[in-house]
This record gives sequence, structure tokens and C-alpha cells, in this order.
Amino acid sequence: MKRTIAVITGGDSAEFEISLQTASLIFSSLDTENYTPFLVMLKGTDWNVKIEDRYYPIDLNDFSFSVDNKKVKFDFAYIGIHGTPGENGILQGYLNLLNIPHSTSDVFSSALSFDKHACNTYLKSFGYSVAKSILLKRGQNYSTKAIEEKLGMPCFVKPNADGSSFGISKVKKVKDLDGAIKKAFMEGKEVIIEEFIDGLEYTCGLVKTKKESIIFPITEIVPKNEFFDYESKYDPTRMAEEITPARISEELTLQFKNLSSEIYDVLKCKGIVRVDYMLRNDEIFILEANTVPGMTATSFIPQQVAAMNKDLKDILSMVIEDEF
Repeated sequence: MKRTIAVITGGDSAEFEISLQTASLIFSSLDTENYTPFLVMLKGTDWNVKIEDRYYPIDLNDFSFSVDNKKVKFDFAYIGIHGTPGENGILQGYLNLLNIPHSTSDVFSSALSFDKHACNTYLKSFGYSVAKSILLKRGQNYSTKAIEEKLGMPCFVKPNADGSSFGISKVKKVKDLDGAIKKAFMEGKEVIIEEFIDGLEYTCGLVKTKKESIIFPITEIVPKNEFFDYESKYDPTRMAEEITPARISEELTLQFKNLSSEIYDVLKCKGIVRVDYMLRNDEIFILEANTVPGMTATSFIPQQVAAMNKDLKDILSMVIEDEF
């Protein structure tokens, strides 16, 4: 019998629309010979299955829904939500309570990787290179002079735990710090300020199951904007050049791949993950690990899978079948 799959989209972050695009590609890429997918849309406490133009409410007691007086239960949840509650462990905890297997890392890994400052501190304890940073909480007093002395200028100001494409500023002058911090606080309760690493940007996706591990080709990112922001990621005019595989040596390619595999294990990840890097001289800095990476038609993971001459359908099936 076919497995019934919930492709979960929406959420409560500023990346709601991107989540819809991610879920759309996942939904259309699933192997329908083996799976029966349903699109589940979340917004706050409003959870519904969308079938064509009709909506059917989810019974949160057992994560099921009814159509034509028939109750439908899900065998597996494929999470396509960027931001809360799909990327920070909240949704994973709910699904775990109901014994419904899902596509992403579990609660600890999701919550840790979602909190940029906590994740950087954790990775630094293992000896990995991360940007120097300062964490601010809403209402906390801070000194712009102290920030400049510790991190230098320019620096990046961003929400600490939210969709990483929104609320980011590259600050070049101390006088602009207050405005950038205020902007970042509009997206979350904590703000992280990081040193600017003047280097080249790369990203590497990978997936591991009990049977096999596949590390995808490296992508080189050349932003046309000041940095790789929301427009660079998702604007149709493609405000960044994305080169897969990256124009780097075999030795450096292997370094990135081995490092990505290590980070995956250190963070106890599951499913498809993408790790972002900056390369300054010969030192590799870890920017972040994405446990629910973008899966729009122009996102890195589909690009990298295509560069391997593999079918995204097969990669998604790997993730699902690993739970059974």
C-alpha cells in the first residue's frame, strides 16, 4: 500500500511565501507510485489540508483529517516550513509525541541550529571556526563603541533565531548600528551581531540515512548585492551568481565535503541539510547549518542534486524510507 505523506508548509515566520514554494516542489517531486501526498498548511493554530480549492481542518489530537466522512491518517510528515514552528523543533516535538516520523532533524538539533549564537558557541567548542559575535536580548543595554571594538567595521546585524533572509543589515559605520539593531529586533526577540568575514561564500548540501550518505556538489555564491540577502536568494532576476559545482580544487572540494559530514554528525542532524561557509585565505568559517533548506525551483539543493545527475524524487524517497 502507498504511504500517506503530509507535506507541511506555511508557518509563522517572514518566509511564509518561500515555504509555500518549497512545499510545492517537494509535493510535485514525490514518487506518486509509492506515496499519496497531501498539502498541509499551517498558520498559527489554523491547520488545514488543502485539496484543490477546498480546505479540511486537521485534528490536532492525532494529526489527521476527514474527507467524505473518511478519516485520513499520515504515515510520514515532510516538513517544508522555514522558521517557526518547522525549523526550530516545535513541530518536530509535536510529531514525535504522536509517533509520526518526519523528514528533518529532531528537537535538539533543530532548536540548536536555529539559534545562531548557541549553534556557533557549540561548534566553536569542537574547534570549528565561526565568526566572532555578540548576542543582544530585547531591552538589553548595549554600547555601539564596545561592539565596534570587539567586532570591527563592517559587521552584520541579524535576527538570532528566525528566517535568516530577513532583518539583516551590513553595517559599515558605527552610527548605523542602532537602526540595524532595531530592524533586526522587528523579526525576533534576540539579535546577533557578527564580524564581517571578507572572503568567498560556499554551500554544501548532504543527506545521510542508515544505508548510505550522499554529499552533494559544492555551490559557489557570488552576490551582486552587498551580501547574500533575500533578494539574492529569491528574486527572479537572480541577484547572485550561483556556480555548481564550485570553481575550486579537488582538495578544497574534499575539505568542504568532509567538514559538512562532520557538522552533520556533530549537530546530530537527519534528512537533507545544507551547511553554509565563508572561506578567508585558507580558513573555512561555518556560517550556519540549515536543517530545513530551501527547496524552491531555484534553491541550492535542487541545483546540487541536478548537478549530480540524480533525481530529486529519489533523494526525497531516501529520506522517507529511512524512517521505516
